[in-house]
Amino acid sequence: MAGVLGARVLPPGLSEGEFDAVLDRFRSALGDEWVKASAEELERCRDPYPVAGDREFAPSAAVLPDTREQVQEIVRIASQARVPVSPVSTGRNNGYGGPAPRLAGAVVVDMAARMNRILEVNEKLGYALVEPGVSYFDLYEHLQANEIKLWLDVPDLGWGSVVGNTLDRGVGYTPYGDHFMWQTGMEVVLPDGDLVRTGMGALPGGNTWQLFPYGFGPYPDGLFTQSNYGIVTKMGIALMPEPPGYMSYMICFENESDLEQIIDVMLPLRINMAPLQNVPVLRNILLDAGVVSKRSEWYDGDGPLPPEAIERMKRELGLGYWNFYGALYGPPPIMDMYYGIIQQAFGQIPGARFYASEERHDRGGHVLQDRTKINRGQPSLDEMKLLEWIPNGGHIGFSPISAPDGADAMRQYTMVRDRCNEYRKDYAAQFVIGLREMHHICLFLFDTHNEAERRETLELTRLLVREAAEAGYGEYRTHLGLMDDVMATFNYNDGALLRLHERIKDALDPNSIMAPGKSGIWGARFRDQRR
Repeated sequence: MAGVLGARVLPPGLSEGEFDAVLDRFRSALGDEWVKASAEELERCRDPYPVAGDREFAPSAAVLPDTREQVQEIVRIASQARVPVSPVSTGRNNGYGGPAPRLAGAVVVDMAARMNRILEVNEKLGYALVEPGVSYFDLYEHLQANEIKLWLDVPDLGWGSVVGNTLDRGVGYTPYGDHFMWQTGMEVVLPDGDLVRTGMGALPGGNTWQLFPYGFGPYPDGLFTQSNYGIVTKMGIALMPEPPGYMSYMICFENESDLEQIIDVMLPLRINMAPLQNVPVLRNILLDAGVVSKRSEWYDGDGPLPPEAIERMKRELGLGYWNFYGALYGPPPIMDMYYGIIQQAFGQIPGARFYASEERHDRGGHVLQDRTKINRGQPSLDEMKLLEWIPNGGHIGFSPISAPDGADAMRQYTMVRDRCNEYRKDYAAQFVIGLREMHHICLFLFDTHNEAERRETLELTRLLVREAAEAGYGEYRTHLGLMDDVMATFNYNDGALLRLHERIKDALDPNSIMAPGKSGIWGARFRDQRR
């Protein structure tokens, strides 16, 4: 497979002839068309924003199943041949490695190409049952085309998989923003090819699979999130009934130092789920400016944007240093009452400015209009414009969890901002605010064509993983190249959690074929690969 990517990448321990024999078995099971092995065909299975060498996370092949039976056969062949496989849904986990496998030479199992069916939508009971290839756009368009009065919850970019985002414990912005909380049962192929349905799905002939996810006995669904214990082939997801009214709004806060007060004002309003009903987001100005402008408009020098450039950005875009986006749902009198409470509470912060969505159609209001779509479950790709901030833009996500406490938020923000300054990077980030925690999602942008920038960005993120952990902050999600680093920080009782993960891994997957290294979990056969 010599070509644009150089020498052929093989699964560990296999010769070319042995691997070709495995590919022939895959072709017999799926058909020639659905097994990809050329360098050109495998380009889409690589990290779109690479931070390592070409071969570090390179796949050996890709297989594209159409049915759960084909998934079972893929897994059986892989187990017999001791070939590692790496399942992906749409592979849009950009900033965290995209569709690339953690272990070089693994075979990507592309679940999106053909397993993209919406199997059921129940308007009365408010759920959908979908395959892994169903994107947020797919499900939204299905609801619209069939005039179904249900809303889905979407992340910032709607091209990803409903199943894949949920399995990575992603978040959205309606009241249904914690995606794993709202999943309603899974069908899973285990590493030996066995098929399991969780919850009430294990009861033949029942009709409550998507209504009561717990079933009877232990609740295993969480084992299949951020793990390498199986391949999910179906999943249910609860959907939100269309409310009688809706409005979105933004609040602009002038000063960088306002962060602590913003969070402390916000907490009681959010933890009571009223008047802050949805998952609001607090974004710094660089994140908002990045979707409507290029960096060169404000500053063309090296290093982070100077204060005078940020002040000009605030004036010309009509934004604050921090910009808060929220939404209200329900009968209009209730929304009016809630909005009044919000204005009174946040109005105590000097300089706070409030805008409903209909009041901002200028350039600085672009993000508000995008959030207006997202907060009602309409997928968008507008956030992709952020990658035009610098030439050849890519990013790594650094996503520690913070308590919803002002002092904690300021401490975490300062730690990240100061390291960004040291590495000559702009701090572009948002706090996504749950009920009792906040996801501090930082986007470290870099020029993907600049090898030094790629290396430095990975180095910065690795440093912050360690420093955040020392300060008591753990990440909820990370890039392929940092999974071992992050798992190593969850080291209570000398790594008891990882020991538990590994015992489960070895019991379910004795041949270590399922996504070795995912989330820092390696089967016994590959533990020497851990960094």
